[in-house]
Amino acid sequence: MNIREQIEEMEKKNLSPRACLSSKSKGRLRSEQPHPIRTAFQRDRDRIIHCKSFRRLKHKTQVFLSPFGDHYRTRLTHTLEVSQIARTIARALRLNEDLTEAIALGHDLGHTPFGHAGEGTLNSLLPDGFCHYEQSLRVVDKLEYEGKGLNLTLEVRDGICKHSKGRGEILDDDPESMPATLEGQVVRISDVIAYVNHDLDDAMRAGLIKEESIPSRLTDILGKHHATRIDRLVMDVVETSLKNRLARIAMSQKIYQALIDLRDFLYERVYLNPAARADLTKTGKIIRELFEYFQKNPGEWIKDYPKGDPLERRVADFIAGMTDRYALDIYEKIFLPGTRF
Repeated sequence: MNIREQIEEMEKKNLSPRACLSSKSKGRLRSEQPHPIRTAFQRDRDRIIHCKSFRRLKHKTQVFLSPFGDHYRTRLTHTLEVSQIARTIARALRLNEDLTEAIALGHDLGHTPFGHAGEGTLNSLLPDGFCHYEQSLRVVDKLEYEGKGLNLTLEVRDGICKHSKGRGEILDDDPESMPATLEGQVVRISDVIAYVNHDLDDAMRAGLIKEESIPSRLTDILGKHHATRIDRLVMDVVETSLKNRLARIAMSQKIYQALIDLRDFLYERVYLNPAARADLTKTGKIIRELFEYFQKNPGEWIKDYPKGDPLERRVADFIAGMTDRYALDIYEKIFLPGTRF
């Protein structure tokens, strides 16, 4: 019995009967020989961490574009916070932590530069639309490793594609819209727990929100401090999920509604706030003009893969993969006088 097989045996003995065992994975799009040391989900996690799309997250906007300050979140720090919260929940519920971590680390690989403003612009430019969670799956399936993709397991791919909910139901009653594994559901709720808390923290740092402006009914339920709110939300997920015997990942109605209300408060005061969106609105012009330019001048910029995909789709892939600073730099070189390649 090799090391991987020993780990798989430990999973069978120690994890919940509702956990997704690595030995029971439904496999990959292309079959591979098992690794002697790492389980299937460990290999997925490692592939994500070592891919270029993951490294670029450090220079992609979370909420605030090019903030003056070292403590504002980026798309990478958001991803790490989601991973930490999700792993804590998964461990407490005796779910597969490796699967949970792989989904968490890969869930935002398809995010555009300039945050959701960039996503919205690309969505308006493509006939079939654009959404970051579908793009994240496209990245791991078709774009990474020069078009070969990462060849991840079906469980990780499912969790990545179904991690997002926008302003819709976080824990949807429709099973088709939810991840198939409990580990994927953990990442879905952890994503919201992470961003409503760290975006609130960043908004207060930026002066858009004062602590006393947060509705008192929400602070009474969730707590006044960043760490307290996260702990209370995580505890509620664990306790409520255990009460229903892990039939699904769940929250108590009171805490769940408070989380939704806090998210709505952030949409009103931060995400849709003209002061917060002033610079992000300008980025729409940058993405639109780059999109038009690369369609007319694909040259060496636009890859010839995925095979069979129209040029506009591959242009969107190129732009979506850009970091904020690269998009600004390439725009300056193409459109502003006095700059050269």
